[in-house]
Amino acid sequence: MVLEAVKVKNLTEKELDQVLELDSLCFGGLWSLDGYKREIASPNSCLLILTINIKESEKVIGLGCFWSILEEAHLTILAIHPDFQGKSLGKLLLTKLLEKAEKKGLERATLEVGENNKKALNLYKQFGFVEAGRRKKYYKKTDEDALILWKKFI
Repeated sequence: MVLEAVKVKNLTEKELDQVLELDSLCFGGLWSLDGYKREIASPNSCLLILTINIKESEKVIGLGCFWSILEEAHLTILAIHPDFQGKSLGKLLLTKLLEKAEKKGLERATLEVGENNKKALNLYKQFGFVEAGRRKKYYKKTDEDALILWKKFI
């Protein structure tokens, strides 16, 4: 797959069915349809998708979101369809999210990530995120702790 074929754009209601499928696949149904609609409508939310054309139809293969909270970008979602992982698409999506946050004048970014999610931790560390704390048993289904990561924009 060629990265040039991937498009990054804002989520609209027309992609919601595909986003719900991706959410279910990657997170077990983290957000509802109404939740995504609220995010699309919120001026404090930035929801980006990655799409690729497959058989002349646009398929959503990635999803990322941050909330603007005061001077921070709180990253809430970063997902790449399992069939497309390992192709630097997480890097592409995270780059675009952080670029948008900086353009909004935000000063830093934060997120929570499962302590055992080594792929995600490696990605975030490549982008300069550092551990700032821990939320005990944050993930209810697994009782896994979440690491709180921070990154300052320069």
